Amino acid sequence: MRWIYVLAGIALFIKMLIVPNPSLESLQTSITALVVQDSGVANAVSGIIFRNRLYDTIFEVVVFTIAILGVYFLLADEKPSCAIYQFTDQPSIVLARLGATIAALVGIELAIRGHLSPGGGFAAGVAGGTAIGLIAITSSPEWMQSIYKRWHAATWEKVSVLVFIVLSAITLVGIELPYGELGALFSGGIVPILNILVAVKVTLGSWAVILVFVHYRGLL
Repeated sequence: MRWIYVLAGIALFIKMLIVPNPSLESLQTSITALVVQDSGVANAVSGIIFRNRLYDTIFEVVVFTIAILGVYFLLADEKPSCAIYQFTDQPSIVLARLGATIAALVGIELAIRGHLSPGGGFAAGVAGGTAIGLIAITSSPEWMQSIYKRWHAATWEKVSVLVFIVLSAITLVGIELPYGELGALFSGGIVPILNILVAVKVTLGSWAVILVFVHYRGLL
């Protein structure tokens, strides 16, 4: 039986050496151009993520939600940390808050224009989570927690997930918004809306995780 596997491996290796890869020269239009034409967005990556493989993206958002719930579950039995490690010197605080402002602006830009240029909802969420993390290490945990509760961030996070799943399901059924003019801000149909929803979800989810780690571990 072992020799069968060896011969099959050798045959596969020879096949890869001899048989050429399928040529795409016959296509008059590149694959990127086809994706842009099919999705109606200038950023082909966003077109693939939020249209061609939207089914996978739905579960990526769900997995991120489950990961946040896992953090709550795993740290629920731990005692809250008595010491909170933060920046105390003024230069570090100023630089961290400056970095948080820049990261927040970058996150907003990526969320709004992610279908036109490199970026998108996940990148925008990472930038937003970075901004919140920088604020967390320069501000009191009580203030961060009060802001989180005052603006009902946990509720908005859940709403963004539900709306994303509903809109994605409608898109997968075949109901889509008009694409508009390619390259314009209001173009791409449902893709810009999904971009913004993912950005909100990842940002608020990161905020929740940061608060949990600060509360139970005392540091990020």
